[in-house]
Amino acid sequence: MPIGLRSRDLRDALVALAVFLVTAVWTLVVAHYEPEPAGRTALGWALIVTGCGALALRRRRPVAVAVVTLLACAVYYPLSAQDGPLLIAFAVALYTTAAEGRFAAAVALAAVTLLAVGLGEIRQRPGHRQIDDTSLAMMAGWLISLVAVGRAQRNRVAYLREVEQRALAAEREQEARARQSATEERLRIAREVHDILGHSISLINVQSGAALHRLGKKPAAAQGLATAEEALRAVRDTSKEALRELRATLGVLRRAGEAAPTAPASGLALLPELVERAASAGLEVRTRVGGTPVPLPPPLDLAAYRIVQESLTNVTRHADARSVLVALDWDADALRLRVEDDGGGAPGDRPPGSGIRGMAERARAFGGELTARNIPGGFRVDARLPFPPSAPTSAPAPEPAPEGDPA
Repeated sequence: MPIGLRSRDLRDALVALAVFLVTAVWTLVVAHYEPEPAGRTALGWALIVTGCGALALRRRRPVAVAVVTLLACAVYYPLSAQDGPLLIAFAVALYTTAAEGRFAAAVALAAVTLLAVGLGEIRQRPGHRQIDDTSLAMMAGWLISLVAVGRAQRNRVAYLREVEQRALAAEREQEARARQSATEERLRIAREVHDILGHSISLINVQSGAALHRLGKKPAAAQGLATAEEALRAVRDTSKEALRELRATLGVLRRAGEAAPTAPASGLALLPELVERAASAGLEVRTRVGGTPVPLPPPLDLAAYRIVQESLTNVTRHADARSVLVALDWDADALRLRVEDDGGGAPGDRPPGSGIRGMAERARAFGGELTARNIPGGFRVDARLPFPPSAPTSAPAPEPAPEGDPA
């Protein structure tokens, strides 16, 4: 049996015992002054035990217990001359019936009780009534009060249960939102780390591979030293930039009290450095800017930077291209990005990779869109990033090198 049910049954048994003790003490005191035959006394005590003992089941079988206590009272009071307070048992049972949601049964029992008492008193001979009209009216009010208080208790319990359920639902919703936020944050960090490491490691791989290829031709000592120095410098710069961005991205995981990263957040202001690193891998990178640049909110600025970064990473790793164009068109309500290379394009039967899916997710997160497709003579990534409503419409912003200038 569940602990809650055992506790409830124990409380009901204690209530039954308390009512029995009160009734028994009262009956014993009255019996001292008003003795009656032994048979009638024994029957009276049997009715007292039955009526009070039934209260132990008052919440399991509220209507049945109320009926039993009412019948016990109906037999006891006409029979016994001691008139013990057995009516308390019926009062408790009637209240419990209403409190357990059996309102119609409680009203019916109260009405039957009042009618039975009233008819019994009317049938008495003049001068032999036990209850006068005033007492009968008080009894009616007493029965109505028991039913009303039980109903009010039922409503109160239902209200408290509803409040508790709402609190539990709100707590579960809060936990679900916290889990969702944590999941989204993990995905964001994973996407950032993918973009940073994918871009930087790809450039390092291309740069070191190109240097090894040139050194494999066994050039003169001075030329070989210059080649190795150039490759190492490019690897150093690329890895330094990757570490900077990685520290900034993982800064959200630092413990309380630790200093925040001091390096500037990535954005289009660092686009010239990004283009320079791509050029160090052997690409001819051209940039073009159209319209009037405006300062972007940091999240949108970072998204634009990451889209260009991932596009250049894909060109470096997969396109087998010689040149690439990075175009930024500043419209009145959106920034349009285009990265176009002259490589071999993507296989037509291959689904988009994680890099393209990540770029598309970044664009959609800001209400924009991104497409990546083959074009005659290469591959193109087009992205549109709408400005937020509060974004300014004109302000100076860092501009990449003009079109036609190799980085």
